[in-house]
Amino acid sequence: MNYYVYILKCSDNAYYTGVTNNLERRLDEHMSGINKECFTYTRRPLELVYKINFIDPTEAIKWEKKIKDWSRKKKEALIKEKWEDLILLSKGKNYDAYALSRQARNDSAS
Repeated sequence: MNYYVYILKCSDNAYYTGVTNNLERRLDEHMSGINKECFTYTRRPLELVYKINFIDPTEAIKWEKKIKDWSRKKKEALIKEKWEDLILLSKGKNYDAYALSRQARNDSAS
């Protein structure tokens, strides 16, 4: 069986991270607003911006929990596949601001 960790971008630009064993069904539930208590209910329309497949449900749940603890910038680096930014953002808050500003200066000088 396959398990998916996914990120939805909400209409208010918030991100929702979830895990499921049936991605199509779960996305339909989010999009249709089947559960009025769900975080995404009042934030529709939604856009699937990230998904990854796992065979082991324990690994999928661990990945989902890890992503849920991440900052918005770190989630966006993952979504955009900006691996260098993701590494920099994983090194700590004080390092983040310095490293990203330094990288931006280097990019603009190129």
